[in-house]
Amino acid sequence: MRGMAARKTIDELLVEARASLERVGPQEARQAVRDGALLIDIRAEHQRAADGVVPEAIWFERNVLEWRCDPSSDARDERVGGLDRHVIVMCDESYTSSLAAAALQQLGFARATDLDGGFQAWRAAGLPIDSAP
Repeated sequence: MRGMAARKTIDELLVEARASLERVGPQEARQAVRDGALLIDIRAEHQRAADGVVPEAIWFERNVLEWRCDPSSDARDERVGGLDRHVIVMCDESYTSSLAAAALQQLGFARATDLDGGFQAWRAAGLPIDSAP
């Protein structure tokens, strides 16, 4: 099996991803957004419909996140801005978001991180939530 990388478990991948992140809690994320950071919600539509949305967050499906963020992509979203942007990725409980933020770092977003505890931590902190559009 020449050329195959050694197998890693998902837990190992998660530990590696989080080692490169300066993870933020809900209050820190809210303040960072006020200071110009971009909060990206990557939860599934059914989660957003059931639980609501963070008003300041933009939404990208997880399967298109890198294409919407990469400044060299034809499918980029101009709201993301450049590679110097502080980007905070949010999923439901902060597992997928850790992996996604690490992928954004690989694209060059040095300040990419995730919301520790995800949307559920945001809600538990009593921060603003709107109904899904």
